[in-house]
Amino acid sequence: MLLSRIAKPTQIKNAFLWCTLLIAILLYMPRIGGAGHLWMNGIYESVCIIILFPLIVYPGASGVIQTQTENKICKFLGDLSYPLYMVHYPLVYFYVAWISNHKGVTIVQAWPYALLILTGAIVLAYAALKWYDEPVRKWLRKKFA
Repeated sequence: MLLSRIAKPTQIKNAFLWCTLLIAILLYMPRIGGAGHLWMNGIYESVCIIILFPLIVYPGASGVIQTQTENKICKFLGDLSYPLYMVHYPLVYFYVAWISNHKGVTIVQAWPYALLILTGAIVLAYAALKWYDEPVRKWLRKKFA
């Protein structure tokens, strides 16, 4: 809210690409500080949430969609974002439980399951979007508009 009140979006070309790269850099950062200095990781995460993520949102909001394909991709990702947010957490717990139950799992053994969880989360989110979210929104629009 603060960002939308104090900064007006401009027009930035390739904003999606730049924002994707910046988010990837921040999220690929390993945990900082180790077990003896957990406070260091807390400071890093706080800086990301309070300062860096809003600075990445600004160019994202200033992005210019140039082609119909970009428009379709952005609409699909935007529509899918909330259902994916809703369904991913329980699926991640299945993956973590599998890792916990199979001690000594290597990355080579784990990546197919991680890919399965990712694919399952996207499919489940898409189903939630089409069979729940969109019909309920349509019904609410009719009822209250």
